Amino acid sequence: MPEPISKAFRVVVVGGGIAGLAAGIALRGEGREVTVLEASGMNKEIGAAISLQPNAVKILQQWGVEDEFRKRGGAVDSGFQIFRTDGQLQMKIPFFTSQYGADRLCFHRVDLHDALKAVALSESLPGSPVNIRVSSRVKSCDCEKGIVRLDSGEEIQADLIIGADGIHSKIREAVLGEKKIAVPTGLSAYRLIIPAEKLFDIPHVSSMMTDKDPWTTMVVGHSCRAVMGPCRNQSLLSIVGLVPDEKMHEEASKTSWTESGSMEDLLASFEDFPPWLKDTFKTCPDLGLWQLRDFDPLPTWVKGRTILIGDAAHAMLPLQGQGASQSFEDAEALGTLFKGFSTTSLEETNAVLQEVFNARYERASLIQGYSRQAARPGTAVGSTKITMNPKEFMDYNCNYSGVEAWMANQN
Repeated sequence: MPEPISKAFRVVVVGGGIAGLAAGIALRGEGREVTVLEASGMNKEIGAAISLQPNAVKILQQWGVEDEFRKRGGAVDSGFQIFRTDGQLQMKIPFFTSQYGADRLCFHRVDLHDALKAVALSESLPGSPVNIRVSSRVKSCDCEKGIVRLDSGEEIQADLIIGADGIHSKIREAVLGEKKIAVPTGLSAYRLIIPAEKLFDIPHVSSMMTDKDPWTTMVVGHSCRAVMGPCRNQSLLSIVGLVPDEKMHEEASKTSWTESGSMEDLLASFEDFPPWLKDTFKTCPDLGLWQLRDFDPLPTWVKGRTILIGDAAHAMLPLQGQGASQSFEDAEALGTLFKGFSTTSLEETNAVLQEVFNARYERASLIQGYSRQAARPGTAVGSTKITMNPKEFMDYNCNYSGVEAWMANQN
């Protein structure tokens, strides 16, 4: 057994988004130095609504920070209501907290990110606060030696490297030894954020902004769908309009959150949908458009001292609402399996990383596959075969209670 290191165990997390900050929180502890390297200045965090499913909220409970996230705009979702294209309510599916042991919380992406930053920087949690370095773009990584190189030329040494740098990950390239390009999935998405005061005269929508227990609303038909729900304490309505690429009226060739979309073309894509939905679209001051991309499950997430998490490891479509929640599960697995770990041994570090990978890979890949199938029925991810129905999959998603329980159930 190697001798414990005399200095702090150094963790470098590449990427300061949801996955990276969650990993930083999970890996805090005595004798640890956790540094998050974020390429941007973190002063233009944008986006729309995002949910934490019960499996992720149970992790917040384990960390003792659920109240902090609720205070920062996490709103409880009562369930789903689904409308047909003729505007008639087709079904309501209530969500019962008792089913899964936690609520489903909906956030504006900015609010979720702010909550993560606040917890990462908190003085009240175990260990030292996370050191968040902005404008620190990583150029390359030596996974075995534990060295990341920045565009500036600076080299940073670490005992453990977490690649949380998203779908265009530089760390993934270092782990795999090749560049992995995300491919179009045949689906594009409009994102809209609308202030509540613009919606009070629109049927079906005004109640979402005023009811004590709001519901997520879906309107589905003609291969298109709109998913909407309130966020930021019901002061904003978030909408995602999903359209097959072959039915688009404009080109969506980028993955940026900030590519502009055309209101005229959005309305053309949803021409046969109910008037109240199109009236809601028209109130939006601006809208974004991007082509949804993902990739098949990777052969590995691990090399040397380095592991991939979040979108860098298992980018998935938003149809299960599990993207952020799977990042939380990755973070919880790292925090749990590295608890008390403090050696510089490459072999021991790699062994724990392989344990994390083995605990996470099958589950994340299955949810990734089901998300793609839900978007484009009949498709699959790699060799993943989906045999569960939606109710069974909801149970599979939300009953998860952490890596230790998961591992015990697999034995």
